[in-house]
Amino acid sequence: MYFGEAFCAALLEYAAIYPDILDYAYRELKDDSGLGISICDGNTAEIEKAKRAGFVLAEQKETVMSMELDGALAAPLPDGLTLKELHHEKDAETLQWLFWQGFDHGCDREEFEKSDKGVSHLRMHFRKELSLGAMTPDGEGAAYCCLWFLDGTDYAYVEPVCTIPAYRGRGAAKALLYEALNRARALGAKRAYVISDQVFYEKLGFRKDRTFSFYWKK
Repeated sequence: MYFGEAFCAALLEYAAIYPDILDYAYRELKDDSGLGISICDGNTAEIEKAKRAGFVLAEQKETVMSMELDGALAAPLPDGLTLKELHHEKDAETLQWLFWQGFDHGCDREEFEKSDKGVSHLRMHFRKELSLGAMTPDGEGAAYCCLWFLDGTDYAYVEPVCTIPAYRGRGAAKALLYEALNRARALGAKRAYVISDQVFYEKLGFRKDRTFSFYWKK
């Protein structure tokens, strides 16, 4: 998504080229601070190859949680909110304002309007039916959940989920996430993953699956 961090992997039958992948990633993807790579704590072979390539263990970690989609999930939207599928381009302004509030940048609309919102870009494998917003009666976004699912696979990835401060604690995000998971299950997903260690996901049925550590090379 941006320079300075990467996830490097090779299929087992191509494990021998992993050092070459690391070398390429460092040369082409580093920023002024170098490059950080994420490696699963249980993958001792990749860890050793990364250390030999000059990468050093850092304090930064990521937790992956998973949930089996073996049955329907149900949670109602709070009163006054309605479900709406949101498109990342057609509804860009609505989504950006929702993210601004939901990820704690404040609720000042004027400050938001002055901010650099970036340029809307194509998101590969985006599916509108898995991009769900909880909308207020005046058409403003109160919460949002997006899942990513690729035909031919058996899992979905949760990213992002947020709720604006005024609607937190009412169950809006839970209702959206459960609806999105139900839709992903209907498409063929047997499990869902999220990169998080938040209690919020644990309460909804997600369990810690594995931990990744970052290794840095300057």
